[in-house]
Amino acid sequence: MQLLLVLLALVYAASSTADEHWCYEIQAKEPNSNCKGPDQWTGDCQKNHQSPINIVTKEAKVNPDLKPFTFFGYDQKKRWEVKNDGHSVKMMLGNGSFITGGDLPAQYQAVQLHLHWSQDLNKGSEHSINGKHFAMEMHIVHEKGTSSNAVEDSKDKNAVLAFMIEVGDEENKAFQPLVEALPHISKPSTNTTVNEISLEDMLPKKEKLVHYFRYQGSLTTPTCDETVIWTVFEEPIKLHKDQFLEFSKRLFYDEEQKFVMEDNVRPVQQLGDRQVFRSHAPGQLLALPLPTLVVPTLTCLLAGFLQ
Repeated sequence: MQLLLVLLALVYAASSTADEHWCYEIQAKEPNSNCKGPDQWTGDCQKNHQSPINIVTKEAKVNPDLKPFTFFGYDQKKRWEVKNDGHSVKMMLGNGSFITGGDLPAQYQAVQLHLHWSQDLNKGSEHSINGKHFAMEMHIVHEKGTSSNAVEDSKDKNAVLAFMIEVGDEENKAFQPLVEALPHISKPSTNTTVNEISLEDMLPKKEKLVHYFRYQGSLTTPTCDETVIWTVFEEPIKLHKDQFLEFSKRLFYDEEQKFVMEDNVRPVQQLGDRQVFRSHAPGQLLALPLPTLVVPTLTCLLAGFLQ
């Protein structure tokens, strides 16, 4: 009899744990939902240096050390594994892609790429810039090179590159293989491979990647480890509206395919005592006093008029 009670207790505990998995706010609000929304996430999720945040550009401090990144292996065209992990679409990047520079303390290896989105054009990004949200946000997650004295909970364990995505009038050919793979991973825990994709082709042009913001934060999903060096680029990526809508049309949170995957975003967190920095790209105009710029211009115009 005691053995039976123990077994029943274990089954109940397992089912309770399964029912209390984490989810996004849109899922937690569903009738009969048993998942834990963002306000109930555990781990580091209730701490003070969390992500995402709202970036106020006028309050970002210029850091001259935030120089351009060097991308290794980003130009390789590969067939990547893509999966629906029940929270997003995730592209597994394996080995061979790294970043250095950008005032990072070491070389970081790209491990996966995923996206956040909404059906609305101004709700799908996790970060916001001056209060503005974008249609989507793409994160390329990197891990710091390991060493014998590496600390697992190091503040710089991860480097995430974040790109805002907005809707444009032209098809983004670099994203099309990923878009075409979505119908094959409609259900959670399914995977497929995409046709050859180059990470470099998915990003804005290289000369645009010198403009970015930097702050110290966390992962945006449980357990929200505060181990991330965030780089949020100013230049957005553009997708055609039809490409954008495929994500919320083809992907589902549930096996029954009744609950479309959308609004998979964590609410903005408080900045607190942190400072957001911005890069100062080579060749960028210096912030000269207005008379210094205007007087020579007027002098030239007047001289030309008098001739």
